[in-house]
Amino acid sequence: MSGDRDNLLKTGTSSHPILFIHLAQWDTPGPQNSKWILPEPGKEQKKIMFRWKIPSGRILYAVYMACAKRDLFTMQLKTKEFQSLFTDGLKAVAELFEKQNFELRIAGGAVRDLLNAQQPQDVDFATTATPDQMKEMFQAAGIRMINNKGEKHGTITARLHEQNFEITTLRIDVITDGRHAEVEFTTDWQKDAERRDLTINSMFLGLDGILYDYFNGYEDLKNKKVRFVGDASLRIQEDYLRILRYFRFYGRVAEEQNDHEPETLDAIKENAKGLAGISGERIWVELKKILTGNHAAALINLLYELDVAQYIGLPVDGSLDELNRVWKNVQSLSPEPMTLLSALLRTQDDVCKLDLRLKISKGEKSLCLFIVKYRQDLCKADDSGDPLKAYTDFVTDSRELDAQKKVGELLKYQGEEQLVKKMEAWSIPRFPVSGHDLRKLGVASGKEIGTILQQLRDLWKKSGYRMDKEELLNSIARVNNS
Repeated sequence: MSGDRDNLLKTGTSSHPILFIHLAQWDTPGPQNSKWILPEPGKEQKKIMFRWKIPSGRILYAVYMACAKRDLFTMQLKTKEFQSLFTDGLKAVAELFEKQNFELRIAGGAVRDLLNAQQPQDVDFATTATPDQMKEMFQAAGIRMINNKGEKHGTITARLHEQNFEITTLRIDVITDGRHAEVEFTTDWQKDAERRDLTINSMFLGLDGILYDYFNGYEDLKNKKVRFVGDASLRIQEDYLRILRYFRFYGRVAEEQNDHEPETLDAIKENAKGLAGISGERIWVELKKILTGNHAAALINLLYELDVAQYIGLPVDGSLDELNRVWKNVQSLSPEPMTLLSALLRTQDDVCKLDLRLKISKGEKSLCLFIVKYRQDLCKADDSGDPLKAYTDFVTDSRELDAQKKVGELLKYQGEEQLVKKMEAWSIPRFPVSGHDLRKLGVASGKEIGTILQQLRDLWKKSGYRMDKEELLNSIARVNNS
């Protein structure tokens, strides 16, 4: 009986999925007219409790997951970007997997980039081989493996021909807690696609150029749509960081700044609180990419509308008007993420609170503090013949090594496009007089040397940094008499 029980299978009609039964309980006989309960056509997944009268007269009670079979879309890709991936290293890896009868395909973001005729920066691979099978293959072939940290998640990294190949076994998420997942391995490509976040990231590309698309990712990519795979709430609850990943990819893919599906926004708002349990470092990685993508200001405004902002370290009373104004200034200037984000922050105390949540780097914090402090006070003088003078004077007087870079970001913040270019071309002049020069002229007191040097520096700045050493030293008497 157990053998028959374990193999029980029923196939639905043409409009219904195949139903795989996992036994839950054998019980006493029940009604004679028990029947199958089928999920509605088109539903992605549903847990079903059913009863079925079997020949022995016992009643089978089972809970199973019905997984709707998707219409698989395929096409062949023959672009120069795709062909350029076939280095000696990839050819060797492909030959090894083919010889051992394991499938190997390009996965995720690289597929999306290739379909957009872009050269992917990183290429990840998926395979039907388990980690142990991959290790056995690579060891037998004398191929070195590096970075074994990903092995528990199914990822093996092989290195050959001076190139790394990160290859991950197809997986199913068994347990998720909103941050991490426990996985089990599978050979079912659709099931691996089901666990991915967005349709445009759920496609696979065979090394023969065949695209495998289970969730209309290619159509969404063509139409510049960003959608979750299946139920948005379920995908988000598997990993709450997917809320920010949605906005990050929206800024990369969508043409319109507010072309979101209402049900997606509802799911984000309902699950926003889950981001409170995500580490600041992970949040900051995604937030930086949102800030440097398209529609950044509109997306940050939306984070506030959907009550997401408070859970990711942004100030509750963020200055959205200032953000929108600065966004118009910087769109064509490629600002640092922190340059734009600083517009939200009203005080330096806001910067410190942001740092506590997001664990930003020292350089990022320093830039943000600088912009918040000087955005109103350090400005071009309208009545000056040199509008850059206030900025160059600041850099020249500053003892910070990155002062020029910070001032450049401040100019972007202020929308001074022409001054940005001038600041980038400007080099900090070297003050030509030293304390040694003054000692040679008979000035012995250290205090007096310091005073004279500052007076000469002021004179040098007023000259537009044009006075040379001789002119400055000849002016000492005039400086002392002034």
